[in-house]
Amino acid sequence: MLSIERRVFIQGAAAATLATMVRPRPLRAAESTGPFELPPLPYAFGALEPSIDAATMELHHDKHHAAYVKNLNDAVKDHAKVAAMSLEEILTNLSELPEDIRTTVRNNAGGHANHSMFWQVMGKGGGAPEGELKEALDSDLGGLDKLKADFNAKGGKVFGSGWVFVTVSPEGKLALTSKPNQDTPIMEGERVLFGNDVWEHAYYLKYQNRRPEYLKAWWDVVNWKAVGERYAAAKAGKLTI
Repeated sequence: MLSIERRVFIQGAAAATLATMVRPRPLRAAESTGPFELPPLPYAFGALEPSIDAATMELHHDKHHAAYVKNLNDAVKDHAKVAAMSLEEILTNLSELPEDIRTTVRNNAGGHANHSMFWQVMGKGGGAPEGELKEALDSDLGGLDKLKADFNAKGGKVFGSGWVFVTVSPEGKLALTSKPNQDTPIMEGERVLFGNDVWEHAYYLKYQNRRPEYLKAWWDVVNWKAVGERYAAAKAGKLTI
């Protein structure tokens, strides 16, 4: 028979182990090995459940996005002029980059920009569009319900990997577009209001090949307050990526 002291020790150790297992992982950015850094998630991995599962969020952020940042830093390490450019400057001047790194930079700078935007426009209990943003959605895209239907249809038609975006002009006009791979409207001098990742790594653990189901569920975690802030920044000429 266990002594009281022994029993208390075992119970305490078990409790400590359980606490470690369920304690949320600290949010942090990856260590920088170059001019570009992996931003931390603004929420815990499981914060967007059930729309996006915690395992997908961890893999997506800590592995996929981190890889884009690492590959971008590796590509520019011997090109001081490129390394000194902002992400926006790189994406809008791809044709001027050294040819030997242009494709690598295009893919990885695009992936870095797209994902940095992606984390910011999501959040649990994201409310609803308001004010000037709602007016623009109504006038330019036919209202939120029509936008969802058109956005999901366009996202479902992306062949292979890519993104679906809502872009915003300096005047505040909205438009819907999609891009392959890690391309972004920024490459064409446009600004991204928000967008959704339709690469399989964004949804396959939970939804397998059911991309339309993922696209539908994603709207439940759109952070409309953050989108509204991006809209205001675009009209003020301050929105970058």
